[in-house]
Amino acid sequence: MGRTERIAGMLIATMSQRCYWCRARWIGGWVVTEESLVEDVAHRLRARGERMTRPRRAVLRALAAHGTHVCAEDVLAEVTRLDPGVHRASVYRALEALSGAGIVQHVHVGHGGTAYHLRTGDREHVHAQCRSCGAVIDLPDDALDGVAARLEADHGFAMDPGHVALSGTCTRCRAR
Repeated sequence: MGRTERIAGMLIATMSQRCYWCRARWIGGWVVTEESLVEDVAHRLRARGERMTRPRRAVLRALAAHGTHVCAEDVLAEVTRLDPGVHRASVYRALEALSGAGIVQHVHVGHGGTAYHLRTGDREHVHAQCRSCGAVIDLPDDALDGVAARLEADHGFAMDPGHVALSGTCTRCRAR
């Protein structure tokens, strides 16, 4: 994509992270249509020797439609709306396969829940979850690099910071 599309994408992101006129999404600084997302993922899956199945396509479309962190049940509801013929078990298998392929990131949030979203970079990023309102916030992927290095050096522990959400209170809830 060219510079103009990137700039347009940043403007869309500033407003709402979604352009309702062209159904495009801003993902990582780029304007991405649903069709281009599915094509890109299909290419990446084929490069790994995997196929773009109907359930995987439906899950991608559902995640793109939500554009935020959603639980598996919300993905299932959107897939059912988009393609009623996709079986429930196929949605869960597709989420697992797309997570394993690095296309979808899942994060464990408070009280055992799991949230899913499309990955936007080469590295899994860190999440924080508000204890009051439950909002899940994306943090920079290097936010805990210093902590991870210290844990490795001092304790020989290799941290996986993208797998669980940090707990705290968001700005909006602290202002109440």
